[in-house]
Amino acid sequence: MSAEHPYQYVVLRCMPRVDREEFLNVGVVLYCQATDFLQAAWNVDRERVTALDPRIDVDQVCDALAFVDGVCAGDERGGEAAKQPIGTRFGFLKAPRSTVVQPGPVHGGVTEDPARQLEHLLERLVG
Repeated sequence: MSAEHPYQYVVLRCMPRVDREEFLNVGVVLYCQATDFLQAAWNVDRERVTALDPRIDVDQVCDALAFVDGVCAGDERGGEAAKQPIGTRFGFLKAPRSTVVQPGPVHGGVTEDPARQLEHLLERLVG
């Protein structure tokens, strides 16, 4: 029997107009301290995003999500934040911000396989 490990995750939301408080889930970041796992998965449906605001720059949204990937991976795409320890990087990614891509509240659970759990959450919460 494999061990189950606690994890935390945030859903990444695209909020083209913060003043309207409308958003579309576009990704998930999952952190499992026990397995040293920090990874993001995302999927941007251009048609759905532009339905919220036809003026949105969808490529800019994808660039912001690629930045999140870089922070998770600890590579140059994530800038200075990517150079921090893994727990600090998750803290940076889950912090509230007033940008087009925002993290939702932190949720948690347990899993035997963080990567598989991330894919499950992406499918369930982003579609």
